[in-house]
Amino acid sequence: MRIELKKALFFCCVLAPGSLLAASLGSAAGAEEDRPNILWIFQEDTSPWIGCYGSEANRGATPRIDQMAADGIRFSRAFVPFPVCSSCRSSMMLGANAIRFGAHEHRSRRGQEKTYLPPGMKTITELMREAGYFTFNVGKTDYNFAEAGDGIYAKIPKEDTKTPWRQRAEGQPFFGQIQLKGGKTNTTRTPPPEKTDPAIVTVPADYPQNAMYRELVAQHHDAIRCDDKIIGNILDRLKADDLLESTIVVYFSDHGANNLVRHKQMPTEGGLHVPFIVLAPSRWVAVPGRGTVRDDLINTLDLTATSLAWAGIDLPDWCEGQDLFADDFQPRTFVAGAKDRLDHTIDRVRTIRTDRYRYTRNYFLDRVFLQPQYRDNRPFLQSLRQAYEEGTLDPKLAEIYFGERPAEELYDVVQDPAQINNLAGDPNFAKILADHRQLLDGWLAQGDLGAGDEPDEELAMNGEMKKWGTGVNPEYERIRSDSDGDGLSDTWEKVNGRDPDDGQLLFTFDCGGWQTEGWQSRGNTTNLAGYQGFLDFELLTGEATLERTGLKLDMAKNRGSLAIRARSEHDAELKFSANGKLVGAIRIPAGSDYQEYRLPLKNQTGEAINRLQLGFSSQPGTTVGIDSIRVVD
Repeated sequence: MRIELKKALFFCCVLAPGSLLAASLGSAAGAEEDRPNILWIFQEDTSPWIGCYGSEANRGATPRIDQMAADGIRFSRAFVPFPVCSSCRSSMMLGANAIRFGAHEHRSRRGQEKTYLPPGMKTITELMREAGYFTFNVGKTDYNFAEAGDGIYAKIPKEDTKTPWRQRAEGQPFFGQIQLKGGKTNTTRTPPPEKTDPAIVTVPADYPQNAMYRELVAQHHDAIRCDDKIIGNILDRLKADDLLESTIVVYFSDHGANNLVRHKQMPTEGGLHVPFIVLAPSRWVAVPGRGTVRDDLINTLDLTATSLAWAGIDLPDWCEGQDLFADDFQPRTFVAGAKDRLDHTIDRVRTIRTDRYRYTRNYFLDRVFLQPQYRDNRPFLQSLRQAYEEGTLDPKLAEIYFGERPAEELYDVVQDPAQINNLAGDPNFAKILADHRQLLDGWLAQGDLGAGDEPDEELAMNGEMKKWGTGVNPEYERIRSDSDGDGLSDTWEKVNGRDPDDGQLLFTFDCGGWQTEGWQSRGNTTNLAGYQGFLDFELLTGEATLERTGLKLDMAKNRGSLAIRARSEHDAELKFSANGKLVGAIRIPAGSDYQEYRLPLKNQTGEAINRLQLGFSSQPGTTVGIDSIRVVD
């Protein structure tokens, strides 16, 4: 069954008859001999840690990529629209950000009922094919929509995958992609003399400066070295087939390094900045001189638009990119990026990069930056979590990965490329912050399908008992059952090591994907979620109430006392109510340490508890923290 993607917002969804501007064969595209072949060398999970990009560790170790840069054009500041493969690749195929046409959720819309693009929208491959190009892809596609018709690429026999262009008709131009493993390359068999020495690499400042992370960074350099050889082989085969003088070759990646958890899947400088080099015959791309470097801000969606221009195909209405070599080219003032659900991990982040600053807006503040994710069983991530639990993680890294999620982030990425110091709260940057808010608002006004909820069937398809994990975000709770009435679904409790059948009131705030565990402020507080494991909030007016609804707690299973571990910046009073009835009150003296306070539950009737309230009173501006809430004998 064919199901259309949600209609994209603004100009991206409804196309008027005749608005598709693809040129037909032999007309707008021009004669075949006047059109170049176009080859995308599309690399997975690769940061620009390459000799020609200034990597000291790989200086002289990436000769073929370096030669491409020396003979062509290297873009120093190219950014992808998403820091994850499927959403990025889906965007590249349309030349529009995936939030515009509904392909923004990673690995989405892939159930039994296939999903296609909105009516009228076509991929660059379809447009090329309609214009007479032979189209092929060797390796990964990974689109968040089904391929159109009988497939948008020609079928390449296995024996010809190294020279797929040979399958085309005589004289026919080709548009093709060759996919490389990039950061996913297995480097365990790399001969020791060819391996990167961990002692000479630079570990980005937003990671622990230890041996494990030096090895990770060194391995990524090794992976790039491996692909450098493959890229050289591709160029050699083009030359052997006498095609280099008629082919534009573009080398780039889909996002940053895969084993660095603030790179891949994260809309940061590390996650979105990629290598991007164009090697082209001068008849199609005039180069001012050998080794030209362009420092203007580039969105890789521009490659889609530029490739269409090379082929003589008019730009469709939905394209957000521009021809990088057009006579009327206008440098961008900013490039934008996005992040939504990745595997089973739900998030929503939007970001823009201007000449000097990166501004980021976080929409879900009830989950920490380093949520549960598909890499949780890997040593480099386990070591981060363990160091945080033991209190040995550098305080700045603990803040970044496990601290309160800020609604806004602003970084001077020229001085602070690792995005360590958030300037959003600095009054000296108030004007810059306001300007960046306005820029992002204007970009989002063009349409953002990520503002809505993902369909339940997609949540189930991607977050329920999958090989990459089971979702723990609150969005999954709406498709799950809670058999013991404690307000937390059976699945969520199992994943978080709790008993789904005990029926006992227990909130520990340890789940980084749903830190508040359903507690909500009824006004007059800041964000409830503090560092992972705690609620931490400010009483803006001195009076505030927290509430937890959706309960069906059996009092027979919750006898004894309510135990609350809490602290308060100033003396505070806490009143505890169940079903709107006051249970009791306690005084929390000022202090920096968490203390346990108990309220007897023996006066409660036998009715089930379906609503809990915590009322706080103290000086305006007082910060209160809660470590846990539970019933004890």
